[in-house]
Amino acid sequence: MSSPKVLFGFHAVGVRLKTAPQSIIEIYYEPTRRDARMRQFLDMAREANARLIEADGLRIAKLAGSHGHQGVAARVEEIKQVHSLDELLEQLEATGVPPLLLVLDGITDPHNLGACLRVADGAGAHAVIAPKDHAAGINATVAKVASGAAETMPYFMVTNLARTLGELKERNIWIIGTSDDAPKTLYQVELKGPVALVLGAEGAGMRQLTRKTCDELVRIPMHGAVESLNVSVASGVCLYEALRQRS
Repeated sequence: MSSPKVLFGFHAVGVRLKTAPQSIIEIYYEPTRRDARMRQFLDMAREANARLIEADGLRIAKLAGSHGHQGVAARVEEIKQVHSLDELLEQLEATGVPPLLLVLDGITDPHNLGACLRVADGAGAHAVIAPKDHAAGINATVAKVASGAAETMPYFMVTNLARTLGELKERNIWIIGTSDDAPKTLYQVELKGPVALVLGAEGAGMRQLTRKTCDELVRIPMHGAVESLNVSVASGVCLYEALRQRS
């Protein structure tokens, strides 16, 4: 059995309370915080019969590994999600839903990963994929920034990203990479079918092998003084354009 993990912040703990309350071992909260948000949160926790423990801010910060905990942290059991990318794609194939995947190449900052998971969840993407050796893993900071999406969005870390992209191609998933020097803009490509959108780190972009593996490259048009967008913002622009086309 996997060891318990820690979630912190109202969003991350609140989503777990709503989606899988039975997986919560205990919730630590700061009793000195008595505002409406805390009262509402505690009412929800009591309704779910969660075990509540009073703790000061320092204890919660130590547990969370961060001072941005908002006075709330929880020890929780891992939730069983889809076991593999293959399993997920087979489920989508069986239901006739064209996959919408977000692929992150070289995103090592947990804040960026958390924001990408949040936007992927919001836009209805089916999974986020990243290489094991060039990516942030899911930790408490990621979960906090993701505002609950780390609980709901399948996140697959793969050993060899180029090989995984090759396997996606075999399933007729079109691989679209983003690059500042691409001839086409995002708004000139078809995103209604099975698609994997590949984004690299801001500045560095995708690694060369990842770039070569893409079927097509697109750019997000930039009309101001800045040359690029943060990867989570760029992910949002791309995924919501896909959602617009599919709606």
